[in-house]
Amino acid sequence: MTKPTKIQILDVAEALFAEQGFDQTSMRAITSGASVNLASVNYHYGSKKNLIQSVFKRYFDILMPRIDETLDSLPLSTGRQGIVELLEALVPPMLCLNDVRPNGTATFVMLLGKGYNETQGHLRRFIMGHYGHSVTKLLTEIHRRLPDIQNDELFWRLHFAMGAFVFSMSSSSALTQIAHSDFNQDVDVVGVIDHLIPFVATGIAGQ
Repeated sequence: MTKPTKIQILDVAEALFAEQGFDQTSMRAITSGASVNLASVNYHYGSKKNLIQSVFKRYFDILMPRIDETLDSLPLSTGRQGIVELLEALVPPMLCLNDVRPNGTATFVMLLGKGYNETQGHLRRFIMGHYGHSVTKLLTEIHRRLPDIQNDELFWRLHFAMGAFVFSMSSSSALTQIAHSDFNQDVDVVGVIDHLIPFVATGIAGQ
């Protein structure tokens, strides 16, 4: 069955954004890939910024409510172990993004990384405007587990943790291949996350 034009544009834009980045993806490439004209993109989305935000929206609309539910039911423990438990609890909501699109989790993380690296300021405004409650809730839970860490120090730790997460997830296919060829280990994306969580938790907790 043929996809509606609006969804076809969104799918093509998402794939190009994840592969090339937002700045490097032209509207011409999107219209060509979706077999539509520029007027059709403008009709459905209005602008490239709106199209970028729409790509993220269909992931965040699934992810954020599940994160909220997870945080509501997560027991509190402090220090590094508390961060480990928090990160482990966030894995199922992240993996549910594979239900949005094939390989959705890795694609979403790649999109996050592109937005982070290219300083897409409108994205931060969009995320905080639509999902700020969930973001604040997550940050509050991190603070509760590390009450002695100052806000500015936690900012840096989370920044570096996000970098490790984005790199590892966006290169998960290469990592699994290396693990198999060099160490005879069969690891999927969940296995990558299992290796990543202790490392990231130590960096955030500083212990």
